[in-house]
Amino acid sequence: MSVCQRPVTSRRELFTVLAAGATILLVLHTLGRFIYTPLLPYLVTDGQLTPQQGAAIATWNYLGYLLGAVLAIRWYRIHHIRLLLPVAVVVHLITTLLLTQLDQVSVISGLRWLNGVANGVAFVQAPALILEWLVRRNRASLSGLVYLGVGLGLLLSSGLVTLTSDWLSGAERWWPAALLSIPLAWWGTARLLQLEVVAPSSADGKRPATSGPLLDRASVPLFLSYAGGGLGYILPMTFLPLLATLQLPPGDWLIDGSWLLVALATIPSAWLWNHLGAKLGDLRAIRLNFILQLVGVLAAVVLPGAVGIVLCGVLVGATFLGTVLLTQRIGRALHPHQGPRISAALIALYAFAQMVGPWLAKHWLARGGTLGSAFGIGVAALLFGLLCTLLVPRPEEWHQRPGFRSD
Repeated sequence: MSVCQRPVTSRRELFTVLAAGATILLVLHTLGRFIYTPLLPYLVTDGQLTPQQGAAIATWNYLGYLLGAVLAIRWYRIHHIRLLLPVAVVVHLITTLLLTQLDQVSVISGLRWLNGVANGVAFVQAPALILEWLVRRNRASLSGLVYLGVGLGLLLSSGLVTLTSDWLSGAERWWPAALLSIPLAWWGTARLLQLEVVAPSSADGKRPATSGPLLDRASVPLFLSYAGGGLGYILPMTFLPLLATLQLPPGDWLIDGSWLLVALATIPSAWLWNHLGAKLGDLRAIRLNFILQLVGVLAAVVLPGAVGIVLCGVLVGATFLGTVLLTQRIGRALHPHQGPRISAALIALYAFAQMVGPWLAKHWLARGGTLGSAFGIGVAALLFGLLCTLLVPRPEEWHQRPGFRSD
């Protein structure tokens, strides 16, 4: 389809579609996944969980998230997304409602695993569906704005927990997330299912385009860089408040405020990196993104104390969503007829790297290392990711190589 034949889309429709996608990510990724971070200390204080049980439950959620992304690799076509996305939303709603009623640790673990599966599916499929819709309208440069839902959701989830902390306890603490999820999920899902997205067709126009191999000379360095990004960012996102507790005097505002800094820096980050990607090109922007993220994690290693914690929180918070949206867009540009599939594979790899990071930190600490020095693992991972981005070809040059077929 030529540019002149692309559907005409109003600003209002663009805003509504992006808002619907952002809402789905807010519901499933923050009210589903990240709200557990501020909830956990209260659940431990209430006696519902021990710290060890809380960590185990978090691991089950991560495993579910990884499985959800893997499932999205298998079922990646547009008609699969139209079926699985609403199923994932329903699973989120049911599991969150059940968490308000149950106290058994084994049952909670199973529910959090299922919620993670739903989260993994939705985190791949909602942005992928919107990106395909935007590409058809020559507006792919707006796709990163869908991740605004994650930044806003971090603040919202933290606020829900804090505001209700004095009058809810135990399993009841899940009620705010459950009740707010219902109207938001209904609206976001209903709007996305209305999108007119035509699956890419082969050259003869008679059948869906073949997906081709996921791994080739263009995509392998992109996958490797994304793995480095996932391993590099998860350490400060998991341990930054604990690092502040260990390095700062009792009562210092950064002990609680470090996570707030991350959340505040995250809010404008999707818009910022979406804009920089459009202005500089996605490849240049992703390299800048890795450099800034690398400086942030390195600051926590070489500048122990308040300065290092502030720089780490702000720079990591301001960049990690940019890593996601820019990598997704580059992957789709390299392999335009398998966008949802390559998105799912990238997210699955990112999820696996996020599990490896805390595992490596645990073994480093067991061997006598400090938590601050463990952040060096993240520095090495981000440096590796940055170097790999230098090997990713520009999509337009990749498509001009001899033997390339657009279908």
